[in-house]
Amino acid sequence: QAFLSVTSILNLAVFKDLFVLEDLVEEMKKQSPALSFGPFQPDGHVAVRGSFPALRVLRDFLLLKAKSLSEKDKRERSESHQRLRGRLQETRNSIRDAHGEKQVVVLDTDIYNYIRHFLPKTFQASNVVISGVTDGDITTVCVENAGGKADAAHVLRVKKIIENCSVKLQKILRKERICFKERGSGEKQRYERVCERLKPHYPEVLIVPHDTHIDAVGTSPEVFEFTEEVKK
Repeated sequence: QAFLSVTSILNLAVFKDLFVLEDLVEEMKKQSPALSFGPFQPDGHVAVRGSFPALRVLRDFLLLKAKSLSEKDKRERSESHQRLRGRLQETRNSIRDAHGEKQVVVLDTDIYNYIRHFLPKTFQASNVVISGVTDGDITTVCVENAGGKADAAHVLRVKKIIENCSVKLQKILRKERICFKERGSGEKQRYERVCERLKPHYPEVLIVPHDTHIDAVGTSPEVFEFTEEVKK
């Protein structure tokens, strides 16, 4: 499984006078099940991750919503429509607050865990607080000024370091899923023991156990060799 997706930050605030935004997000999820949605933010922003074709379908869905506005609000509809269009065409994966003291980076959860496990210093910087909130396939990393000790430029630099690390890893990492042949804790424990035994031979492979499978994240050659060994 290659990382062949993009993340867009959508600003749904243009719809706040027309719809309950939380309900609109739920409708978007039903309309586009192939997309992964991050947590809905109070300011109307929501991160959406997936392929370009899937994002294009979501864009068309929201444009139809915009066109459903009443005729008396035609002028406001046009302005909102243009703002929405601009947001949907962005593929950047970060937003910031008005003062630049807070930066948000939206990462693939597997990449976030890989960085945290193998490159922890990426999430360590002076005078800022870095936190992550995971929601399924998306993890939102927040970089904030720590008690006024860092200026906006420093917060932005830390965000860029995390962002650049993510982009680099997206190009080289691959994920393989090893599904359990049988259900039950015994089968899971057996696979976990095999993975622990092989782990010293593959020190740069991240092993993520789940109830029904194990995910292995790493470079393509190492992940392929690791999963083949486990299957044996």
